[in-house]
Parts: sequence; structure tokens; C-alpha cells
Amino acid sequence: MMMGWFLKPGSEIRLAVMAGMLGVAVAGGCGDKSAPQTAAAAGGAMPVQTQVIQTKQIPETSEFLSVLKSRHSSVINPQVEGQIVKIFAKSGDHVKAGEPLLQIDPLKQEATVSSQEAARAAQEANKRFAQISLERAKKLFDAGVISKQDYDNAQTTYDAADAQLRALDEQVRTQKVELKYYQVSAPMDGIVGDIPVRVGDRVSVSTLLTTVDEPGALEAYIYVPVNRSKDLKLGLPVRLLDENQKTLADTSVTFLSPQVDTDTQTVLAKALVANSSTKLRIAQQVRAQITWNTSTSAVVPVLSVVRINGQSFAFVASKESNGTFARQRLLKIGEPIGNDYPVLSGVQGGEHLITSGAEFLQDGMPVAEQAPADGGAKQPSTH
Repeated sequence: MMMGWFLKPGSEIRLAVMAGMLGVAVAGGCGDKSAPQTAAAAGGAMPVQTQVIQTKQIPETSEFLSVLKSRHSSVINPQVEGQIVKIFAKSGDHVKAGEPLLQIDPLKQEATVSSQEAARAAQEANKRFAQISLERAKKLFDAGVISKQDYDNAQTTYDAADAQLRALDEQVRTQKVELKYYQVSAPMDGIVGDIPVRVGDRVSVSTLLTTVDEPGALEAYIYVPVNRSKDLKLGLPVRLLDENQKTLADTSVTFLSPQVDTDTQTVLAKALVANSSTKLRIAQQVRAQITWNTSTSAVVPVLSVVRINGQSFAFVASKESNGTFARQRLLKIGEPIGNDYPVLSGVQGGEHLITSGAEFLQDGMPVAEQAPADGGAKQPSTH
């Protein structure tokens, strides 16, 4: 009443209006965030959505580089030396067994075969003459005209001519077989690989001409660092992945090398790949995911985990004798699997994980559990 004496007429109304506006501004600045806290401070339980923590089989895996190779692949090298004069096939062609691939200049070998055949023909004539001489000597010996020694000489001459003819027969046969090597043919049905040589190149028996790969089953060559080799064993599950982590095939370890590669310090493991749909290609590089073992672990959605100072926390709704309260738990988590974290310690399967409003919670705050809007255990989206 005393202050009223110093106020001008109408000042009381203006002060009341300003006070009201200030109150509205303060309430508006706090927004919705103050509502749960105010309700909690006033003794009410904060409504939160929860879901029961599930347990899953969590695999322990590692990924390694792998190269796919054909189980039926032939490396084609020439069996003779010479100059390539013709190439019949090209890379990617499907060929049948025996189909010609390349031709090496056969002229020199053909000349050798012709020379050997001529020598054989001459020796055939010598054998016929020796046979005629032997037959004549036999008749003269039977008539007592020549001595036994003369007859034996005729027999020896014939035997030598016959042996020489048989030797020339073998030489001609050998040279003809070698002549066939000048035409390089496919050893089996398959697909022609890269042909690094060209017409005019001179090749030797160590020159790579091409490869022929039989389509179908492949083997994944997996190079495992030696520090993990002690865990390798036959039958371990293997999943082949592309660069986008998409599954290409599921298989298992079928072979383990007893030796360590001295250059790369890796151990070779192989896994059979059926490849019935021929989606995979020979020499294709893929990622091989080996599953060492599996363990049962609780899992929690990624979005329900809060990171504070490098540590992971989550809230669970704990039913206690005097009500339900939010309890903050320190979690030890593994690498994320899809939208979930495997939990190594901190929570257990069956507990009620708080999936909404964690930013408003404090440890020990009373909460009221509510079902998700769809009535199910809603998984938080990662998008």
C-alpha cells in the first residue's frame, strides 16, 4: 500500500501484465523438456518405453583375403620349342577336349619325320635283300654247296637288317608323336584363359601359353596369418563376402596346409565352393569370413546406448519394492552386429531396457513402463 503512493495511475495494471508475460516466456523457453523433470520432481513417474533384453548366438569371426581357383584347371605349356604360326582360340572361348588352341611351326619336325621315313624305306630294301640272300644260302647249304659258316653269315646279315628296320620304325613313330606336339590342343572341356603369347613369338617348354578351366566347382584359397593358424581346423564355417559385405557363398574349411609361406607368413586354407549358378569367377578376389566359435550374449539396440567419456551406458527399468526406477548400467560391449551391440557385461537377458527418453533420465528416477505404439518390442531405427 505504501508503494502504491509512488505509482502513477494505471501502473499497477502494467506491472501485472509484464509479470504475466515474463512467466509465459520462462515457461516457453523451457519447452517440453521440463515437463518430465517437473513431473518427476513432483513425485510422478516418468513414462518410458521398454523392451525385454534378448540373448543371441554371437559368432567370433575374422576376415581374410581369398582368391577363387578352379578345382579342374590346366596350365598349358608347349612340349616342344618353336615359333607360333597360328592361334585358333581366344580368351573366354568354350573348347572341347582335343580342340586345337595354337600351332607351333612344324616344318623342321616334318622334315625330320620325312628323313626318318626315307631311312626306314632304305632299310626295308636292305632287309628284303638280306632275306633273299638268306633263302639262297639255305638252299646252297642244304645242297652242300656252301659251308655252314657262309650260311651263318647270311643269317647274321638278315638279323642285323631286321633289327635296324625295327629301330628305324621306332624312330619314325617317335618323330611322328613329337610332330603332334606342335599343335597345342585342349586337354579337356573348359574355358580358355588369358593367352599372353602372339603369332611370331618363339616359345620354349617353360613358356605359359594359356589355361583351360573347367566351369563349376571352385576352391577358395584363404591366406590366414600365422598368429591365427593355431585356431584353424577342418570344418570351420566360412562365408565368402563381396566388397559390400554381401554373402556370395557359405562353405567350410576342407584343407589346411602343413607349411607356412615364408614370404607372406600365412597358412593356406582351402574351402570348396559349389558355384552351381556360376556367379563366381576363377581368380576372383573375395573376403573370406571364418567363424572361430559362437557364444550366447545379451544384445541391446545401438540407439539405446549412450557414450559418456568413452564409456557406454544404458538405462534399465528396475522393479523394486517401492516402485520401478531407472538404473544406469555401465556396459562392456562388442562390435555392432546389424542394429545391435552384443553386451559382454552390464546387463542380462530378461531385464527391461529403456529405449526412449534416456536423455531425460537420472539414476534412481521413478519411471512408468509403457508398451511401444505398435504393441510389440520395437527396435530403434538406425536411419
